[in-house]
Order: sequence, then C-alpha cells, then structure tokens
Amino acid sequence: MVSLEITVISLAFTDIQESFEGTSRATLSWIFTAYNIGIAALLLLAGWAADRYGRKRLFLIGLFVFLLGSLSSGLSVDASTLIASRVLQSVGGAMQFPAALALLLPAFPPERRGMAVGIWGASGALAAALGPSIGAALINAFGWRSVFLVNIPVGIVAIVLGAFILVESRADDLPDRVDPVSVPMASIGVGLLVLAIAQTETWGFFSVPTGMCVLGAAVLLWGFVRRSRQHPAPLFDLDLLKIRSFSVSLVGTTFFCAAFFGWFVVLPAFMLDWWQWSVVKVGLALFPGPGLAVVLSPIMGRVADKRGNGLVLVIGGIAGAIGMVVHLIFTGSEPDFVLGILIPGLFVGVAAGCSFAILVAATMRDVPPQRFGMGGAGRTTVFQLAIALGIAIGAAVVGDPSTIGDALTAYRINWAIALAFFVGQALVFAFAYPTATHVPAMSAPKSGQ
Repeated sequence: MVSLEITVISLAFTDIQESFEGTSRATLSWIFTAYNIGIAALLLLAGWAADRYGRKRLFLIGLFVFLLGSLSSGLSVDASTLIASRVLQSVGGAMQFPAALALLLPAFPPERRGMAVGIWGASGALAAALGPSIGAALINAFGWRSVFLVNIPVGIVAIVLGAFILVESRADDLPDRVDPVSVPMASIGVGLLVLAIAQTETWGFFSVPTGMCVLGAAVLLWGFVRRSRQHPAPLFDLDLLKIRSFSVSLVGTTFFCAAFFGWFVVLPAFMLDWWQWSVVKVGLALFPGPGLAVVLSPIMGRVADKRGNGLVLVIGGIAGAIGMVVHLIFTGSEPDFVLGILIPGLFVGVAAGCSFAILVAATMRDVPPQRFGMGGAGRTTVFQLAIALGIAIGAAVVGDPSTIGDALTAYRINWAIALAFFVGQALVFAFAYPTATHVPAMSAPKSGQ
C-alpha cells in the first residue's frame, strides 16, 4: 500500500488540484511533503517502540492508523483536511516500516533471508509497477479519492490475517524508557531536513528558508548524536554505525533511491505534457520496467544468498547507469516508446530488481536480532531521506519549462544526475562493502536503567 501511494499520488495530483479550486500548487504539494516528513521523522521512535513493546503489536496498530488516514484522505472535503489525513497516514506508515522488517527477518534462518527479503521486496516492486496502471484505471473510473479508499479492504484483510499468523517478538535488553530529549531532537531534526529537501523547488536551494531548515536540522541532529553517545537509554544505538555492512549499505541506499525516484517520479510528466499521452497510456508504458523488477527480485535474492549481496548490487548499479545512457541517446522530442521508454525502463527494472530488496538484506546482514527494529528504522529513515532528495533534485532540475527543447534539456540533466548516482551505487558495493559476515557484540544498556 505504501509503495502504491508513492506512484499513484503523482498521477492523481492534477485531479486533486481541480477538485480544490483556488488552492495553490505549493499548498497542495504538502500532500507529498507532509507524508514524507511524518514517516521520516517518526521512524527511529517507531523502531525503538517495536523492539521494546512488540513488533506484531506495533505493526497492527500502525496498519489500523494508516487505514484511518486513508479513509479520511478519501473523504476529504478540502485541502487542509487532506493534508492532515496524509499526516495521519504517515504516522501509521512509520509504525509499520521497522516492525514489518523486524517481523520478517527472525522467521528465516540467515542463509535464507536474502530470498525472503527478495520476495518481500518483490511485493513493493509489484506495487510500484502496478501503481501507474492501477492508479490510471482507478482515477478514470472512480476519481482521485479511490486511490486512498482502495487501501481499506486490503488493510482489513492484512489486520485479520496478521492477528492470527504473525508471531510476536521484542528485544529483551532494551531499557524501559527511552531518552525523552532525543526523541524530539531526532524527529524535528529529520523533519526539518526532509522539509528543506522537499521544498527546494518552491524555496530554491540557496534561499533563506532552506538554509534555516538545514541549519536547524544540523544543530538538532548533532545534539541527537552527542546525546545518544552519552545517554544510558539512547533512541538509536550508534554502535550500529560501526557495522561496516550497515553503514556502507546506507550510502548505497542513498545513491540508488536518489537515482530511481528522481527518474521515476518526474518521468510521467514528460510523456503527459510534451508527448501528449493519456494517463492510461503513460501508466501502461511505465509498467514493463517495474514489472521486470518483480520477476527479478526473488531470483536475485537467491543469487545474493549464494554469491553475496555486493555482486548483485553492483549489477544493479551498472544496469541503472546503462538505462540512463539509453535515455540520453534516444529519448527525444518525438514520441518513441521502444527506444525512448521501454529499453531504458527495462534496464532500470533490472536495477530495481537487483537493488530494492537486496539493499535491505545488505544493510541488515550483520545487525543482531535484538536490534532488528532499531536497525530497520535507521535504514528506512535513510531510505525516506534519499527518496525526498531524489524527487527534490528531479523536480528542481526539470522545473517548469515553456518549450519542448527546454524540457528535453532539463530532463537530460536529470538523467545525467541519475546516471552518476547509479555509478556511485556500483562503486560503493564493488569496493567498500565487506564480503565476510561479521556479527558484532552490541553494547549492553548502561547502569541506572
């Protein structure tokens, strides 16, 4: 559901704008921004809570909250209500992310986790693949509200099945209380950073509001790191960053997500605005790449189990880079589905099939079980920040061109930036990712807790 929302909302934006006449585009952009900020800002707290109070419990509560936000979004009568409902959705989404991964990993032995995470990642790739197609069909048949309301039956089934199937787990060595000061410091700091990234298109990269948000985020996050080093009950155990596979994979995740989402989210506008394709045609044209990712993801999970995560992620980075090169050479002002969209999309599909799920497995490979929730929260926080970064760069570079020539130039710059990010992914996992598994001993809670 969460992956579907990312791609569906971009197609529904025009219809939402028409429904709320008189509301500025900048205000409506908070439909995206509020959701991204809410999820990113609450993930660390949600990861700690999942480890402390139970991963199954937090996952099911988060799912219920997400459904309430979806229902409220679908029934919204004005932009303010819709934005507030998206915030509620983000709270539920933040509760689900780390709890879901922490529930999945202990259910499989270490030698089979790559395959399991591959299947798990394939479900997200399937949602991204079907997002434009299903979204276009829903919007045409039932209007933009249906992209939110479709979550309700899916979520109800998941809650019922989850209550019976999921096995509760938690970390026994966590203190009863978390540092009360670090919670707002981390949440507000991450929120300000996402806000600065997401609003660059409106504010500008070097504007005063952007600078103030970045400065505020830097001060708060510096204070959070310093306090986490000293406090006996930190929100995030900084020892996790000493795990090389964890920290290197966070860098690789940043490269991949910035490349993929910077490409995927802004590309439909090119076909809609300049090739004059219908929403349905755009949705169908974008399907093959993510569809290929769905097929490849579990296969690559098994390959990673046998040959290592690094090799698969290098292949993914190279494939994505080739896709961007094909875009730069063949995508032009005249519509060309095969060379302009299909071929580069298939290469990016290979990149996605090799990367989405395998990045999770690579990041969490050496994280000890008692830190699955916390580690998953840290990973997903970086994931969300990288998505926001990629979309912000893509939107800022593309801008609002007035001619097809200007548009093509802007999109080519965006593809060149994505090319550099994909190359960065390949280099990181070729030369920095450790091949040997190392399970470190985590610090015990300090005295007094």
